[in-house]
Amino acid sequence: MEYKFTEANFEQEVLSSNIPVFVDFYADWCGPCKMMAPVVEKLAEKYDGKVKVGKCNIDEENRMASQYGVMSIPTMMIFINGQVKETIIGAVPQKELEDKIENILVS
Repeated sequence: MEYKFTEANFEQEVLSSNIPVFVDFYADWCGPCKMMAPVVEKLAEKYDGKVKVGKCNIDEENRMASQYGVMSIPTMMIFINGQVKETIIGAVPQKELEDKIENILVS
């Protein structure tokens, strides 16, 4: 299941989550973001129950993007216990994202 993270649910769904959370900060007009959308969807399916995977639209949630220092998109962050543990910027291969998630899950 792919989550939609907003300012209204970020505290509960991301910062207070008892499992790691993968957040894709994106915009609808962003070409590389569109390229990453199916990859993020596959990650949501693959890690369902182990990692919350979802998206945060920076045009709708610009305060959150600013709060987390998102300067270019896509920017993907992995949160554990409310803290950013990993940041990935730009379109990257699915394998690279899976490797980062796997490293988080085993640590």
